[in-house]
Order: sequence, then structure tokens, then C-alpha cells
Amino acid sequence: MSKTQSLQFARHLHPAPLPADQRAALLKNPGFGRVFTDHMVTVRYHESQGWHDAKIEPRAPIPMDPAAAVLHYAQEIFEGLKAYRTADGGATLFRPEENARRFQQSAERLAMPVLPESVFLEACDLLVSTDRAWIPDGDGSLYLRPFMFANEIFLGVKPSSDYLFLVIASSVGAYFKTSAPAVSVWVSPDYTRAAPGGTGAAKCGGNYAASLLAQAEATKHGCDQVVFLDAVERRWVEELGGMNIFFVFDDGSMVTPPLGGTILPGITRSSLLTLARDKGIAVREERYSIQQWKADAASGRLREAFACGTAAVVTPIGTVRAPDGEFTIGNGGSGARTEELKSILVGIQRGKDADPHNWIHKVF
Repeated sequence: MSKTQSLQFARHLHPAPLPADQRAALLKNPGFGRVFTDHMVTVRYHESQGWHDAKIEPRAPIPMDPAAAVLHYAQEIFEGLKAYRTADGGATLFRPEENARRFQQSAERLAMPVLPESVFLEACDLLVSTDRAWIPDGDGSLYLRPFMFANEIFLGVKPSSDYLFLVIASSVGAYFKTSAPAVSVWVSPDYTRAAPGGTGAAKCGGNYAASLLAQAEATKHGCDQVVFLDAVERRWVEELGGMNIFFVFDDGSMVTPPLGGTILPGITRSSLLTLARDKGIAVREERYSIQQWKADAASGRLREAFACGTAAVVTPIGTVRAPDGEFTIGNGGSGARTEELKSILVGIQRGKDADPHNWIHKVF
């Protein structure tokens, strides 16, 4: 199957979906990643059959053999994107084709079969359309989690011959639970996220598992997130545990660390680069050291810093903490440029403002 072919999806709808009153109660305050919808999409792959057996069905546990390859060799990738409710009662996705393409790139890096873009998009559309009642009103959204894992039953180090692709959905509110005006970050002195030649540019579970100890260390030091430095020199800022990062300077310019294989190519990051340049803002993709970050914050040259990603959207960074002390960025809260770019991005995502780059994908 090529990267563009499609499949016919069978529909097996839930015979007893959650009652409307119970669903409404959950949607009042869904949190993040705890409230799940009634259905899921599954598509199977075998090297002798290609992609097949595509269907939407009631969300349920996955039967799994204890020798399933993913449990031993971690061949697994995933994506994250959101469906938004629009004023006319419809629903949209934001740049889902970019998620589909990144999913393909992640699959290639982990020696997994490439899922056609059209199948990825149809799977997401079908789940959103079927579980449309689960999209929260207001600032909430329906978070989609497409993922794929190795499902061959064997013990031995080789690419699996059997895979399962799924999409599940979760009604979500804000990602960060803090009521503070900005988040705090811990600079990890001992742990790195990715090294040159590794899987840093792939969205695979192993990258996140490797970040958990550093994130626990950040929590221990009273911080919301960990920020990683490069693996070679341990001085260049790369990204947070699950988000990219931007810096805003007193001359109005902005910097974000360059990609290059160790940083996840975030879709929110790419969108913000475009939106900033649309406004005539000078944005540079260049290395920025932790020493320079500290010096620029002290001198006032650095006015703002923010994290960005599908889950966190655009989140200001107020405090940076490390073993040798801490420093504050600007006034310790959000800045004008951060709020401006967030407003433009969210306005497009939710269909409230013009979409000059045709990023919005209408589901229904």
C-alpha cells in the first residue's frame, strides 16, 4: 500500500454508550487525559497483507500476548492532536496532515510500516464525528491519540511483522494544573533527552519514558517541567519534557533552538514560526546556551520565554531553577508577545479568526 491509499472502515457502534447526563458531568471538569470517549479506531498490519481490518468499535481493553514484541523491544510511536468545537456546531482539526506525516517519519525511524496519510486522517475524522458529543464547550477540546505498536508474538531483536494502529480520544481541559501566571522549569544537570543519531526527532514512547526521572526531579524541586540540555556539551537548551521552547528579546526578535535530529519537530512550533514571520517578527532558529539564558534574564535583554505544544498550546515560563540557583524571566509572568502569538494561534485553531494558511481541517 502506498502512502496515499485509503481503506474501507467497518462501523461497529457501541451498543450502550455512556448516558448523556453522566457524560455531561465528566465534561464539566475533564482535566487532562482522564476522560475517554465511547469508541476507538483500529487498523491492523501484517507484512503479508499490508494494512487491513480497519474499523471503529467500542473502546475496550486490547487483548495482548505476553510475548508481544512491543512489551520487550518498545517498537511504538504515537501522535497528539485536538478537535475543536466551532460556533456553528461543527468540529475542526488543526493541521492534521502534519501529524500524519510526522507519524510516517517516526515509523520509518523505528523500522515500522508507514501508515498512509489518508488512513490516518480518515481514522481521526471518523472518531471525532462518531464521538462528537464528547467535545467540550468553551476552552476544552477533544484530544486525539493515534498510536501504533509492534504486535508480533516472538522474542528476538528484529522489526516486528505484525502491528496494530489505534486512535482513542479524551475530552480535555488545560494541560497544566497550576494557577500561577507562568510555569517554572528545572534544568536537568544529569539527564539528557536525546543524542545525535538517536530517536529525538521521532515521537516514540521511549523518549518520554527516558524523561520521567528528570521530570520527577523537577517536581521534587518545585518545578512544573524539566528543560533538557544537549547531550554532547551539556550547555545548549533543547526542549522541555514534552514541549518546544521560544525566547523573546528586548529588540522584539525571537529565538528557538534548531531541529537537527535531537528535537521533536513540533507542529505548534512550526505554526508559531510562520505566524511570527507573518507579523514581521525576526525569528531565528539558533542555539542558545543555558549560560546565555541566565545572563540575558539578568540583564533584561530576555523579556519572555514560553513553551509550546499541542497539549500545552502556548505556556509562559516565569522561573528557571538549577542546582546552582534560580532566575526569573521578565516579571515572572506572561509577556505581551507570548499572549499575542497565543491569541492568534488559538483564534485560528478554534475558527474564530481568518486562516490564511489553510491550516484548518473541517471534520463536520
